[in-house]
Amino acid sequence: MKSEQSTGFLKFILRELKPKGKIITPFNIISALTILVAAVILVFRFKDGLGSVIHGSQDAPWGLWINFNVITGVAFAGGGFVVTFMVYILGLEKYRPIVRATVLYALLSYMFYAGALLLDLGRPWKVINPIIGNSFGISSVLFLVAWHFLLYMGSLFAEFFPTIAEWANLKRLRKVFASMTLAAVIFGIALSTLHQSGLGALFLMAKPKIHPLWYSEFIPILFFISSIFAGLSLVIIMETINQKVFWRNMSFMHKSSHRNIVLGLARVSAVSMFVYFFMTILVFLHGKNLAYLNTSWGYWYMMEILGFVLLPCMMFLYGYRQRQLTAVRIAAIMSVVGIILNRMNVSTIAYQWYAHSIHFPTWMEIVVSVAVIFVQILVFRWIIRRMPVYRESPSWVTGEEQKKSFKQKEERRKKWMVSAG
Repeated sequence: MKSEQSTGFLKFILRELKPKGKIITPFNIISALTILVAAVILVFRFKDGLGSVIHGSQDAPWGLWINFNVITGVAFAGGGFVVTFMVYILGLEKYRPIVRATVLYALLSYMFYAGALLLDLGRPWKVINPIIGNSFGISSVLFLVAWHFLLYMGSLFAEFFPTIAEWANLKRLRKVFASMTLAAVIFGIALSTLHQSGLGALFLMAKPKIHPLWYSEFIPILFFISSIFAGLSLVIIMETINQKVFWRNMSFMHKSSHRNIVLGLARVSAVSMFVYFFMTILVFLHGKNLAYLNTSWGYWYMMEILGFVLLPCMMFLYGYRQRQLTAVRIAAIMSVVGIILNRMNVSTIAYQWYAHSIHFPTWMEIVVSVAVIFVQILVFRWIIRRMPVYRESPSWVTGEEQKKSFKQKEERRKKWMVSAG
């Protein structure tokens, strides 16, 4: 009996691996060529060493694969902990239709962006060191960040596994992991708070190297707050695109609730951006950095803060109040650009600013970074087209949830009768 079930499950997986939809499309062609070129580049990277493909040096050891894929990319996964917090902790049910897609994107972001670290390590097999403590170097910020990443990926997987179980008809496992969801969400939110700020804490050790306009002892807090509107801005962009690309894979509830969800996310983004802007001004005044404004660095700094923080903040607020989705979407794009600009300023552009030279990545670094994003999109698309991420759950799940809801109502009714009697 078990062998028959195993054979049936194997046939199911093989059937699901077959492509769905058109194979020859402009996106598929561009992504396939980019991934192929990146694979060739990585062969040379692991054959001849890291220096054969990047512009790394003792003064600038971190390249695009860390500064963009990890330091910047992880900020955009912030939508995962924000949306789950709103739904599971605050009970804002109107955002439930996007929970699974948001958690999926966050999970893939951590898997691929944190996985990009392997490309930038001189000896990738040493990645095991943070897990075992690297001779018990537990005081290192990177040790904490590594464990935060590892544990948070585990909590995201636990949150998303009920979707996988529904797709594969794993009823028992679905029930087990569904009961763990709230605990996984709470644990994940705590980890997100720590590792988003932990990435900022890395730069506390580089005070002499970062321009005073971008350096502050409050970098960890600013990194955490910025991850809130960074993640939500990307969710707005992704949901806008997905409404067109995956229209056939969406339930009616998701399609009809799109407008209200986007406007609600715009309000949260506006509030978090205002808090970030207000804190940035306080840090600027506290650091007595007024003298730097009338310089080229000062103009660059004002463009970031005014053009890509304050302006999109006001546009989010305008779009929410006037119910203008176009304004919200433009603000989300500007917000994403602003986060990229900020993280790259801290880690690359304004790093070692006194040297009067900027570290530029090689074309090979750029191709590999883009290839990582393409692979993430392809995996995301594969899952969306097969699993009930946007679609309604199977009928057996709906029946279980109805029974559970009825049981909870009966228990509350009995408690009320006992207390009333």
